[in-house]
Amino acid sequence: MSTKTEATVKTKKVQWFWTWVIGSVILRLILVYFPKNLNLSSRPEVSTPLTSIRRLAEGYWLKQSSMSPYAGSMYHGSPLLLTLLGPLTVTKIEGQPDHLLCSLVFVMADVVTAMLICAAGKKLQVAYGSSLQSVGLHQLSQDSDILPSGDFAALVYLWNPFTIVACVGLSTSVIENLMIVLTLYGACTRVAPLAAFGWVIATHLSLYPAILIIPVVLLFGYGPDAPPRKLFLQRKNLEVDDSNSSDRNFFEDELVNKKRMLKVFSWRPVGLFLFWALLWSSYVLILCGIYVQQHGGLQEMFKRSYGFILTIQDLSPNIGVFWYFFAEVFDFFRSFFLIVFHGNILLLIVPLAIRLNHRPCFLAFVYIVLSSMLKSYPSVGDSALYLGLLGLFAYELKDMQYSFFLFSGYVGVSLFSPVMHNLWIWRGTGNANFYFATAIGYAFLQIILVIESVSAMLNHDRMLTKLTTAKLQNVKS
Repeated sequence: MSTKTEATVKTKKVQWFWTWVIGSVILRLILVYFPKNLNLSSRPEVSTPLTSIRRLAEGYWLKQSSMSPYAGSMYHGSPLLLTLLGPLTVTKIEGQPDHLLCSLVFVMADVVTAMLICAAGKKLQVAYGSSLQSVGLHQLSQDSDILPSGDFAALVYLWNPFTIVACVGLSTSVIENLMIVLTLYGACTRVAPLAAFGWVIATHLSLYPAILIIPVVLLFGYGPDAPPRKLFLQRKNLEVDDSNSSDRNFFEDELVNKKRMLKVFSWRPVGLFLFWALLWSSYVLILCGIYVQQHGGLQEMFKRSYGFILTIQDLSPNIGVFWYFFAEVFDFFRSFFLIVFHGNILLLIVPLAIRLNHRPCFLAFVYIVLSSMLKSYPSVGDSALYLGLLGLFAYELKDMQYSFFLFSGYVGVSLFSPVMHNLWIWRGTGNANFYFATAIGYAFLQIILVIESVSAMLNHDRMLTKLTTAKLQNVKS
């Protein structure tokens, strides 16, 4: 293929990509003008006590009335969100829908998130292709470049109905998703201040992104996702065995250097990231302390935000399973089950990190799915994020089983959840079990997604190992 033809194809791909991006923005802007008919901001699948724009507006009104924004157990989010989004909730344009300015901010946040996913995907694809070439799998490297995973993941995120619903429903999970993706992008490009800023703000907003520090540290220490490290050593070992005696010393020295490179963990970028994380954390705490100094200080903020998350005080229905369980459990056992449920996330962190340490971005994806499944107040905005990030690994997970079942399951849950909620709350012809059944189904789908995606990735690594071993043995023989 000539250079001119390649340039033409590349230009068409770029035009096609931006056409779909602009189309998703236009769709959001159209839906923004029908909020009263859609009424998405009041849906329990979209807005939770932590992400509701109505609660944020109430907290801002309390603050403007010289009262604590946490008074009355209405608002439980960050004081920084009150500062940034609060004024937009009371600023109205005559003849325009309420919260129009907030809607525009959320649309821009979605677009920026998609662009960051696209950029991170391109970085991962280049690094992974070069890793495959270094172990001699040139054909696989060319195949992996056929599908632009970054563009694909960005479009999946923008056109995902969950993403659109969260944006139009004015769920602040959109801002949290932006910060998480900013963290991953900063870690992939090894820009420590950017990654630290995203991680600190994301953790400050919802606490659960704190576990992402493990894949971020691995990204800074080892670099982006790559085949298992033993493949590089295996290739060098076979090269040394196959070399002539005159060149054996040279290959042995090269092997020792390669082993040294593979085992050395780059502590300098990790230390730089931790320094910036400490700096940004101090800055955020100072700003929050100034904002709430007349209303109980930081202790009150921690109690009403992080304490609210960990103790699960609000038992209003959502697409999670905690609200139903803790509505039924005896108070005597409440503390025990709080430890059990929150401990499930912590128990899975270390084993997954050990097994997937060579794929830190995929590890971050798995952590995000687990936290979305086990968090106290989940929403569809959480699913929108990990389903978008799933597109980054389209090539590695192309053989994943039950893909159609998962797709059908998510569609079914999306359709049945509002129906069951209507039958229970408004028509009175059902009960809480109707709505809880969809929550159980939703959790079940996420469990299958985690199991199948991890299994598919490990099978892909095994395939790379077999191909590398077979190729090098053929060369040796």
